Amino acid sequence: MKLKTFSKINSAIPDAIAPALAFLAVAIAGVLLRPALPIDETRYLSVAWETWLSGDLLVPTKNFALYTHKPPLLFWLIQAVWAVTGVSEIAARLVGPVAAAGTILAIGKLAARLWPGDRGASGRAGWALAGSAVFALSGQLTMFDALLALCTVLTLLALLAAAETGGRGWWIMAGFALGLGGLAKGPVIMIHVLPAMLTLPWWAPAYGHRGRRDLLPGLALALLAGLGLVALWIVPAGLSAGPDWFDAVLWRQSAGRMTDAFAHARPWWFYVALLPLLLFPWVFLPTLWRQAARIRWSRPGLRLALVWTLPAMLAFSLISGKQLHYLVPELPAVALVVGRLFRDVRPRPSLLAILVGAVGGLLLAAVSGLVSFGRIDAMMRPSAAVILVGAGFIAMGIGSARCRGAVGTSLATLGAILGLNLLIGTTEIGAGYDPARVAVLLADQEEAGIALYSDEYHAEFTFAGRLAEPVSELATLSMVTEWANTHPDGVILSRLYEHPLPWRADKTIEFRGRSYGIWHASKPMD
Repeated sequence: MKLKTFSKINSAIPDAIAPALAFLAVAIAGVLLRPALPIDETRYLSVAWETWLSGDLLVPTKNFALYTHKPPLLFWLIQAVWAVTGVSEIAARLVGPVAAAGTILAIGKLAARLWPGDRGASGRAGWALAGSAVFALSGQLTMFDALLALCTVLTLLALLAAAETGGRGWWIMAGFALGLGGLAKGPVIMIHVLPAMLTLPWWAPAYGHRGRRDLLPGLALALLAGLGLVALWIVPAGLSAGPDWFDAVLWRQSAGRMTDAFAHARPWWFYVALLPLLLFPWVFLPTLWRQAARIRWSRPGLRLALVWTLPAMLAFSLISGKQLHYLVPELPAVALVVGRLFRDVRPRPSLLAILVGAVGGLLLAAVSGLVSFGRIDAMMRPSAAVILVGAGFIAMGIGSARCRGAVGTSLATLGAILGLNLLIGTTEIGAGYDPARVAVLLADQEEAGIALYSDEYHAEFTFAGRLAEPVSELATLSMVTEWANTHPDGVILSRLYEHPLPWRADKTIEFRGRSYGIWHASKPMD
């Protein structure tokens, strides 16, 4: 590897530091202001907690049973943090934001490498990613998408360096990043990077000076390195957990999701319909659309953006299971394009400013009773906090109308997200979504036994209650009666909106705007 390549890449870091720090500040505020959100964040914290209790880094568990839905990298990172801080919810929830901030730095590096003559490319791409609403929201959560996005960008950075230097070390580094992506979220990493790997000579200009003879050997080396890294986990984990685990991980959780999703099944046009949201706020800047019509899409960096986004969107549209955050690893490619478009124009985010101000107006209208947010209405207290946050949104809308370029637009987006975190943290919304309010009622009953009358327990209370035993899942009334007879001092929890028991609850509590009931098994159930 050439020292010159390292120096060029590292020189891009300072321009991207500012947007990374701005994002990180908003994300940290979010972690401090709001609780871990059910059911995803609470589930993954519970899996990490059970890993900590068992000390088994190979086979994750949920509710102390095999958890085959996700690979272990996120849980390993949380274990590493806890090894320093001890078990801490705040420390664990910072892993996702740090990965997202790393992605902002990485896309800044990639932009600088693709457009070496454009000094501002790194900063503009960084701000464009930090200001992408879906990325900024997903990046502050304890989920896998920001981590997968980081692995995706690192893979492409290493591929670009391999194209320039021809060094085997860079192909191995690409494979290492690819393997980390596999450990972060499984083989789906290939959808995000394989099209760019196969078309490397088309979008990496350095390849034209060296020919293409080493492309296939290099790709093979990268794939072998990635598979080898994943095998270091999956082989011993499979030997430890047994053949059923292999079947679940390698088939049902990968190919099975593609052909016949057992969760999140959506129509093929799902992502097309959500494009305005995925491209928010940039879609609301008409100047960028006009600039996109004039730009030369044949340039290498824009070619990369095309082969990065279009095949992935097509593939995910054809896959049965769909969620908005599945396309988060493509948002850095969008940031590359947006950053490039901002090179020659610096529009005011006028429409975005109107939208931000309108959010403030809606909050003030909700306090006055003119607008309803459904079950959230009861949590919009105290009114003074809602009024202050609403006024803040209006002031932010007025202020952002005076801003220009990627920085101004991104700060408007990040400011709006900060406002939402403040709304959650200063009103009863935060308390209403805090799993601790239910977990505290269950934790003392763990020795006697805890059961849930429902189709599935999502482990939403395991970490909050620091539970060390599984919650029994009761699917029928006969199972409830049998469990109560064998656990006379235990408690039974039920989601009243979904699976109410036919007996009067001893206690009812609101969680996520819905009613949960708690029964003591010692009391007659008739």
